[in-house]
Amino acid sequence: MISLRYHIVSIAAVFLALAVGVVLGSTALNGALLSGLSDEKGKLASQVSDLEAQRNALNARLSDADAFAGSLGPKVVAGALDRRSVVLVTTQEANPADRDALRQLIEASGARVSGELQLTDSFTDPAKADQLRQVVTRLQPAGSTFPTAGDPGTLAGALVGSVLLLNKDTAQPQSTTDELAAAIAGLQDGGFANASPGIGPGQLALVLTGGQATGDGAGDKAATLARFAAQLDRSGAGTVLAGDPASAEGTGAIGFVRADTSATSILSTVDNANTAAGRISAVLALKEQLDGGTGRYGIAGNAQSPAPGVAQPGS
Repeated sequence: MISLRYHIVSIAAVFLALAVGVVLGSTALNGALLSGLSDEKGKLASQVSDLEAQRNALNARLSDADAFAGSLGPKVVAGALDRRSVVLVTTQEANPADRDALRQLIEASGARVSGELQLTDSFTDPAKADQLRQVVTRLQPAGSTFPTAGDPGTLAGALVGSVLLLNKDTAQPQSTTDELAAAIAGLQDGGFANASPGIGPGQLALVLTGGQATGDGAGDKAATLARFAAQLDRSGAGTVLAGDPASAEGTGAIGFVRADTSATSILSTVDNANTAAGRISAVLALKEQLDGGTGRYGIAGNAQSPAPGVAQPGS
């Protein structure tokens, strides 16, 4: 009996020793692990701090460069569009500050802004496509020829081009003042656009948008605006489609244009109109359009160069 008790006590002592060893070992392991994690956390925090400092420095440089470009802008574009006229077409996503800066730069180039047509969200809404098509077809000016393509963007571009762009060969209006008034009133009554008072036709058009389309039917929205701008280009002496960098992505109007070789062969695009450099490019691109050229400008990967006449870095 004594021997059995001895063995039981011995076994218990062994298990107790093992348990104490495990606990002590775990404590040591956890301590080492926590110490390692603490060191790693400190290193990551230092890296984050360094990256934030680099980002702030880069942002400051970009800000300085943009301010410098903005100060030189009027001198760079001076005389580029002397005695020409430009109609502004904007979407609701377009930044008003970018629009105002572009207007000032266009005027600094010697051109006159003949008015602004702002497209509403309904204009690119896929659910309103049939309604837009019907309105545009009903408002077609007498004697004008619309393309056979039945998509609303192309048809709307044909309508707006026929009343708000001068004939590229004669620089004369392509419709009567009554037809212009009827077209603008019809688009406004349908909830598709709003026009500035006294809007009139121009030789060139600048279409300003924001970033990429979002939500249901984003691709269709981008396609409608892209096709509108392309048809507008066919209707006058030239058109430039400008927007933010995101507009050059897959569901952006500029991205849609740049993926379509038939559109890029006629329509110029600028994907950084939210910067002074981009706005300068937009005005120079209008001049290039007037001279029969076209291009893809900006900072996106699908741009061919930063600005007209400027080679892509590394090329």
